[in-house]
Amino acid sequence: MPKQFLEQLQTPALILDEARMDRNIERMRSQMRRLGVSFRPHVKTNKCIDVARRSMETPEGPITVSTLLEADYFAAHGVKDILYAVCIAPNKLDHVMALQDKGVRLSILLDSMETARLLVERAKLAQRSFDVLIEVDSDGHRSGVAPDADELVEIGRFLEENGIVVKGVLTHAGSSYDCASVEAIRAMAEQERAAVVHAAQRLRAACLACPVVSVGSTPTALFAEQLEGVTEVRAGVFVFFDLVMAGLNVCRVDDIALSVLATVIGHQREKGWTILDAGWMAMSRDRGTAKQAVDQGYGIVCDLDGRPLDDFILVGANQEHGIMAHRSGKTDPALHLPVGTQVRILPNHACPTAAQYPSYKVLGADHEITATWPRFSGW
Repeated sequence: MPKQFLEQLQTPALILDEARMDRNIERMRSQMRRLGVSFRPHVKTNKCIDVARRSMETPEGPITVSTLLEADYFAAHGVKDILYAVCIAPNKLDHVMALQDKGVRLSILLDSMETARLLVERAKLAQRSFDVLIEVDSDGHRSGVAPDADELVEIGRFLEENGIVVKGVLTHAGSSYDCASVEAIRAMAEQERAAVVHAAQRLRAACLACPVVSVGSTPTALFAEQLEGVTEVRAGVFVFFDLVMAGLNVCRVDDIALSVLATVIGHQREKGWTILDAGWMAMSRDRGTAKQAVDQGYGIVCDLDGRPLDDFILVGANQEHGIMAHRSGKTDPALHLPVGTQVRILPNHACPTAAQYPSYKVLGADHEITATWPRFSGW
C-alpha cells in the first residue's frame, strides 16, 4: 500500500503521536515500578485496544473502565480483569451478569447502604455473587463514603452477611485537578493514600478481609512519593496528556500526544481571526484551562511538527468553525496563515476531544501516518 502522510488527510482528523505516547506510558510504568504497586490503567480516555495494550500488564488486564460498553469492547478483545469504576446503577446489573457469563472478572463499585441493599436483593433473586469495592471519598470531590463514617463498616458487614465479599476499597482524588502546584499534588497524593488505607484498616478491624486498596488519578499517580498500604493504582489521561495536565505542571506541552489536524479556511483580518475547519465538534466544548493560570482557549495551535505557533490559540469555537487568533488580541495581518495551511491543535482535555472521533491517525516519523486505530464512544 502507498504511504500516507499528514498533509494528505482530510480535516479535521484526530492525530496520535506514537513516540510521545510511548514516552508517556514508560514514564508511568517507571513510576509504578518505583512505588512497587500494580497498575490498572483506565481506558476511558483512549477507548482503543491498540492503545490500551501498550499500558496493560498482560493481554487479560487488569484495566479500569467507566462504562459497561467499554467493558464489552475490551472483553471482546480478550481482557478478563475489569474494574467498572462508577457506582453501580441497579438497571445495569443484567449487563454485569452478562459479562460475568462471558468469563469476565468484573468488579463493581458502590458507596451507600441503599445501593448495597438493592445489590443484595438482586444477587439473591438471580442466585449470583458480585465482586464489590466500596468507594471512599478522600477529597470531597465527588462520590464515596467518608473513611471515618460508621456507614463504611455497616456496608461491608451487610454485604458479607448476605454472601457478597467486599473485595476492597477504592478512591479517586479528583481534586488533584485543582491543585495550584506540584507540591500540592504531592500532598493530595498522600491525602488520597492515607484516606483509603485508613478505610481498609477499619474494615479489616471489623474482620472484613479487604484485599484491594485502589487509588488513582494521573496527577497523584505521577507525583506520589510513597504508597504504603496501597495495592493498585489507576490512571488514564497520562497516555495522551493534555493542556489541563500541562497547566498543572504534570507534563510539558511537548509531551501531549493527541492533537486535532485542522485547515485554514478563511480570515476576518480586521478582527485578527484566522478561521479553521475545526470547531467545538472537533475539539469539544471543554474549557478546563479557563480556571488555570494560563487560559488556553479551546486549544493551542501548532505547526505540523507539533510545535506551538507564536502564541496562537483557538479563542472561540462554533460547531464547525474554530477561531484562531493571537492570545494578546493583536491584529497584525502578518499573523494570518494562508487558506489551505494545515495546523495541529492541542486539546484542553483529551477525553472529550478523542470522543468526537471514530479513530486515531497514528503519526510516525517525517509526518507519515503509520496506522489507523479504531476507537468507540457511547454507553
